[in-house]
Amino acid sequence: MELRHLSYFKTVAEELHFTKAATKLFISQPPLSRQIKELEEELGVKLFIRNNKRVALTNAGKYFKNEVDNLFTRLEESKEVVRKIHEGVSGEFKIGYISSVYQSQLAEILKLMHQEFPYLKTSLFEVPTLAQIKALEHGDLDVGILRAPVLSEKLKVESLFFDPFVVVTPLGTHKIGNEHELADFLRTSPFIFFNKTFAPQYNQKLVEICHRLGFSPDITHEANNVHSILQLVEAGLGVSILPLSLKKQYGQLNVSFIEISDIPINTEVVLAYKESNKNEALNWFIRHYTRLKI
Repeated sequence: MELRHLSYFKTVAEELHFTKAATKLFISQPPLSRQIKELEEELGVKLFIRNNKRVALTNAGKYFKNEVDNLFTRLEESKEVVRKIHEGVSGEFKIGYISSVYQSQLAEILKLMHQEFPYLKTSLFEVPTLAQIKALEHGDLDVGILRAPVLSEKLKVESLFFDPFVVVTPLGTHKIGNEHELADFLRTSPFIFFNKTFAPQYNQKLVEICHRLGFSPDITHEANNVHSILQLVEAGLGVSILPLSLKKQYGQLNVSFIEISDIPINTEVVLAYKESNKNEALNWFIRHYTRLKI
């Protein structure tokens, strides 16, 4: 039994007319009838009821048509997967990330990735969490580095690390000895933070921490990336509350990072991707990036 036998059978089963099926297959009717007869002889069953007036599937033929349909569907899916795997080796690999992730580690992985996939183009997109989720769902990104929660049934999520929050102040701020002094200082300080619409989960964490300290934050300035927030803090325009991991990335700025050890509120950094994405480069990236520790 060859694939062409199944293709001929599938076409006749759909058309229920040998002449129409032969036309669709670009062959004459006698060879088509002969191929169907060979298939029936090999299977040892009658697949069609044929007379001068009609062609119909037997019960065995109906079952076999369903199996053949599934087989051709699976074949098309396999062809698509093969194309995607090929594109993963020589096409474009699109990575989304948020500004508050330690980027030197990402650069380290990209160097190794270039050695493994020398013909692969990698593209980086700084995208906030909510926009990343939509881009991943629509296939516009292959993988995203973002902060939980990732509220999507279409995406698989893998935890990278939990990141505690710290207070960020301009360098030279008077020394703060305990949580009460910290709360008194922050209560009268203007805050610089992400817009609530831009990063709602981040904003919620900020408010929660401030409430735990006994006040509501006065958000005076807003920005859409962490570098801008830190530059505004450095310029003395206010304070902020940000993830501790940023200390490694922006340690050269003239700001102080004050840990809030008595308030165990943190944020989770995760990888998100479509599990149906069989891109070989994606599997490699997940394996290697999840090994990194902040």
